[in-house]
Amino acid sequence: MAHSSFAPDAVAQHIVAWLQDYLAGSGLDGWVVGVSGGIDSAVTSTLCAMTGAPITCVEMPIHQAPDQVNRASEHMEALCARFPRVRRSTVSLTEVYDTFARALPDGPDESKGLAMANTRARLRMTTLYALGQRARALVAGTGNKIEDFGVGFYTKYGDGGVDLSPIADLTKTEVFALAAHLGVIDAIQQASPTDGLWGDDRTDEDQLGATYPELEWAMSWEAAHAAFSDEACEAEEQGLPRRQQEVLATYRKHHRANKHKMVPIPVCIIPDEVRQASA
Repeated sequence: MAHSSFAPDAVAQHIVAWLQDYLAGSGLDGWVVGVSGGIDSAVTSTLCAMTGAPITCVEMPIHQAPDQVNRASEHMEALCARFPRVRRSTVSLTEVYDTFARALPDGPDESKGLAMANTRARLRMTTLYALGQRARALVAGTGNKIEDFGVGFYTKYGDGGVDLSPIADLTKTEVFALAAHLGVIDAIQQASPTDGLWGDDRTDEDQLGATYPELEWAMSWEAAHAAFSDEACEAEEQGLPRRQQEVLATYRKHHRANKHKMVPIPVCIIPDEVRQASA
């Protein structure tokens, strides 16, 4: 949750300075950011533009809802008007996506929807890196704290495939506060958060089963009780209102299922006695 003393101006300045330092150390020239019409990509692209380095904002529609396309276009237009080194680009991936979908062998219907939703994110990641390499640019991630480290609400090697994450230490509530401070267009600030991967109007809340403020509360509650014994935690939970108990269960379900996204890739370590064993 956003702290009552959250200071958006100081936070924005800190992130911009961090981005400038990272870019200088990388030896590269600028940024590439995927723009979806959502709050996270709008804030990230604005912060990158504020560094003064060249930035390419890329819209990558795949059977996208018109309102998402319109918001992304309006945001890029506004950003170009404010910052002279912003370049906008549209790469339609609908045909690529459809061709890929037809090339896949048939599989179980129950897993096909999620697999193809994740494919959208992975095609976009591939596109951003292709454009980034051409422009000698870093791919800036758009994930926030609750998505990246709480419920794992992103695609592995999709929108999780980035060079750096400027807003990943901010909760969704803080991202909204920062967006208001940065002057992100009203259409984006007022839109319900959605990952835009399903080709319909489902929101993040529909998929997660809780609002972002609720999930932020759960993440904070878990952190505050990390040192408690299981028995003490259970006793504390029993005193919570029913809805908060439900939110905790929802948060834990997502965190447990997506933990693999938040930790380093497992490596099979070969012990010396095995490596050097006689045949």
